[in-house]
Amino acid sequence: MESRFEGRSRRGIGIVVVAVAFALQSLAPLPGQAAEPSGGRIGIGLETGALRLARNDARIPGDTGTEFDVTTLTGEDAGAFVRVDAHWRIDARHGLRVVLAPLEVSGTGRLARETRFAGASFAPGEAEGTYRFDAYKLTYRYTFPERGRWRWGVGFTALVRDAKIELAQGGTSAKDENVGFVPALHVSGEYGPSERWTFGFDFDGLAGGPGRLLDLALKLHYDLGGNWHVGGGYRTLEGGADTDEVFNFAWLNYAVLDIRYRL
Repeated sequence: MESRFEGRSRRGIGIVVVAVAFALQSLAPLPGQAAEPSGGRIGIGLETGALRLARNDARIPGDTGTEFDVTTLTGEDAGAFVRVDAHWRIDARHGLRVVLAPLEVSGTGRLARETRFAGASFAPGEAEGTYRFDAYKLTYRYTFPERGRWRWGVGFTALVRDAKIELAQGGTSAKDENVGFVPALHVSGEYGPSERWTFGFDFDGLAGGPGRLLDLALKLHYDLGGNWHVGGGYRTLEGGADTDEVFNFAWLNYAVLDIRYRL
């Protein structure tokens, strides 16, 4: 079975990194200008590492299609991933964050049975599969006054997802593409056991209705000095939708290396 991470996502992230870098340069404090409080007024972060799909169940249409696990075609190991975020701390209490998280994997595997998918029929046997889940998030966060070594934040996230599942076998191919909006609750927390070390978590979640979303990260950061921070940890993303048009629930697990620059 073959699986590969699509190069177009990497190229897109490269463009984003360059654009945000120019923005940071333009917002950098001038010589002699007072520095912002701990945490930084503006910043950019890059997550990378290894991604594994624990589950990716699909049935399209949701009421008459055949349910199958997309990972039997794409593979469970999606290889490397990239995820970029930029934040703007408006003042001591209010802030905004933008996240770009592209993902596309494809591969060749075997369908266990005859599969009705997006208006086409596929026979048991070898087939090609593609799964895309590009996520774009805008988060507003209110930060509470610090309590000892803890800092807490709460807000809401607007997520736009651009998703696609595609099957191909011989001369037959079919795909389902879906762009949608998901509102979610945002909660974050940071604990500073020392001046340079910080443990934090970040959560966006939605439950109820035809679908759910859980995006949770646990990370430990070290302050390298000179506005640079490096860290690592674990991220898990789980969720999907169950309607007459589409049934798709996926569970993704990330081993994270996190690099940040804050001003």
